[in-house]
Amino acid sequence: MAFSGDLRTVDLTEILQWIAQAQRTGTLLLTRGQVEKKIAFNKGQIASTYSTDPRDQLGQFLVREGFITEQDLFTALLRQESEGMMLGTVLVDSGRVTQEQLHRVLRLKAEETVYDLFHWGEGRFEFKEGELPRNLPILLGLDVTVLIFEGARRIDEMARIREVIPSARATFTPTGAPGEEALDTQILALAARGKTVAAIAFEVRRLEFDVAARLFDLVERGVLTVDAGGVEEGHKSTTGAIRSLLDRATRALRERCFDDAAAAYDSVLLLDPLNQNAKKGLLDLERKRVRLGPAPGDALAAVPRLTRDLASLSAEHLDPLEGFVLSRINGMWNVRSILQLCPVPEEEAWQVFERLLDRGLVTLASREPSGSKMQ
Repeated sequence: MAFSGDLRTVDLTEILQWIAQAQRTGTLLLTRGQVEKKIAFNKGQIASTYSTDPRDQLGQFLVREGFITEQDLFTALLRQESEGMMLGTVLVDSGRVTQEQLHRVLRLKAEETVYDLFHWGEGRFEFKEGELPRNLPILLGLDVTVLIFEGARRIDEMARIREVIPSARATFTPTGAPGEEALDTQILALAARGKTVAAIAFEVRRLEFDVAARLFDLVERGVLTVDAGGVEEGHKSTTGAIRSLLDRATRALRERCFDDAAAAYDSVLLLDPLNQNAKKGLLDLERKRVRLGPAPGDALAAVPRLTRDLASLSAEHLDPLEGFVLSRINGMWNVRSILQLCPVPEEEAWQVFERLLDRGLVTLASREPSGSKMQ
């Protein structure tokens, strides 16, 4: 059974109660702009959650709660990618966290993912009834009723906060010292840089409600004053910008445009200094650059030939540089000549030749015929 609609016309509480009271099993998908969240239900209880919001990622929760360091997370993500294991499994297996700590953080992550949804004023939802995904690390079994009561409390509390801090776009002027708590110090420093409530929440990896409550307290204590304006965009547009930049880096890598890929990853880290996808991307990019080397001398002198006619090659999945190289193979020009034509450094262009050779689309003649050199 499927059930879908608009969050402006169907209240989240009603959706959750409908699933819980009927003890349904399935997945609830909710989207708002570039942010997507999924809640997996097992017989009416919340079993697991997923979110594209960087603040909702398991690794960020573990770092935020002090169970692992940024370096621990980065190392674990690299192992996860190479071995195909789930992040929690990697961290438990390596001894970085215990099973109990992982369960505690997964529970916290699920709760905060749901609590944030109560503050979505708009968005789409769709519930699909059926079996749970097979790769869930732990079935949490969270009581929906408890989360609904806490969600309602937070809505009431946010209404009180909004009387002082009118929107997520509000900015602040520091007027005092925050005290000894590290999070308050971090929030105050970001506020001093003109960051909005939404932007501060994104950078400290906390829900907007949690940050607004902290800011409210700082205002009440005379540490901050509120500037109701503010032009900086919130985390929703930041999330969209990060996704677009990561997509751009992926395209650049596919086309062997390493400088463009590096620039995209650097831009992501300016927006989100803790972004693990960008960090992994830069490391992988460096490895690719290290592997690049000049073509052997005998290969440079050889004349490449197509193994198939152009009509059949057109059916192959070719990136732009591969297509460029293939179009220059005429049975006369040698590899050196074609590399000089390519709009990328020679080392990168040679990698294109290697890929075409590996795929059996091109062969290299052992001798260079007369007249093959370009003048």
